[in-house]
Amino acid sequence: MWLFLLFVAVPLIEIGLFIKVGGFIGLWPTLGIVIATAFLGTWLVRAQGAAAMNRLRGSFSQLQDPTQPLADGAMILFAGALLLTPGFFTDAIGFLLLFPPFRAAAFQYFKKRVKVQTFTTGTPPPHQPPQPDNVIDGEFIEINPNDKPSGWTKD
Repeated sequence: MWLFLLFVAVPLIEIGLFIKVGGFIGLWPTLGIVIATAFLGTWLVRAQGAAAMNRLRGSFSQLQDPTQPLADGAMILFAGALLLTPGFFTDAIGFLLLFPPFRAAAFQYFKKRVKVQTFTTGTPPPHQPPQPDNVIDGEFIEINPNDKPSGWTKD
């Protein structure tokens, strides 16, 4: 039900804002603002997305919890989609999601409401016992020296 209301309310808000802003500043400046925010948003999403990807790689290489960088990346991706959607309301939400303190606050808000069952790193799965380093698993066939060569060698 909430998703349906969102899909109805957002376009209505956008249409209302287009009418108000277009009536106040005119058609061409309104369209210019929409196009400019799309270009600015694309540039910001690209820059912040690269930084978020570097933070994610760093958390993996240091074996740290990647939850924060993953959430940042998801919010930046969503911000990019909102900024490419024409409209003032979606642009405002998209720019808010590109603001790091807002992302941190949103992360904390959702972190309190999402419960992670387990999180482990660096340990083998419980159904496989760890293998010693000096064991090599393989198959072999015993060769009888009295047998004729297979034809693949020059014996």
